[in-house]
Amino acid sequence: MSRIGVKPVEVPSDVEVKIDNNAVSVKGPKGELSRELHGDMILKQEENVITVERPSDHKDHKALHGTTRSMIQNMVDGVSKGFEKKLELVGVGYRAQKSGNKVILNVGLSHPVEFVEGDGLEIDVPSNTELIVKGIDKEKVGALASNIRSQRTPEPYKGKGIRYSGEYVQQKEGKTGK
Repeated sequence: MSRIGVKPVEVPSDVEVKIDNNAVSVKGPKGELSRELHGDMILKQEENVITVERPSDHKDHKALHGTTRSMIQNMVDGVSKGFEKKLELVGVGYRAQKSGNKVILNVGLSHPVEFVEGDGLEIDVPSNTELIVKGIDKEKVGALASNIRSQRTPEPYKGKGIRYSGEYVQQKEGKTGK
């Protein structure tokens, strides 16, 4: 039995969920999300609780059970609270600045790298070495944060690069002299 799939999804009072066959739309104070889910999963809504059931114990249905429930939970959490990923720039001269709806990164490349907000995403720059990616869709927030991080991943010798807040970068020992 799926440990995650059997848990019911609690819907807050300020969030409205509509289920039409395999299409789920969630509306809340932060925005609106909709998604097509796999048609085999059985979705039941009773007042403020949504449950996901699988039709059989087939391997594919077991795999989809917890995933479907997690997608619905993330949609409900996104429109009620939102998601955010924090990034840190570590390195001499590495900095970020925001101008309009663009974020410009100077991370040791020959050119500055620009990222444009959009699709319900927002990038905050509280200091010149910190970035916060915010949004209601967990997948889009994670994808944008990953894309920003991929511009300069942390290297293992000095630890310079863009890393998630709280990420530990295991450092290697450099060459030893004679």
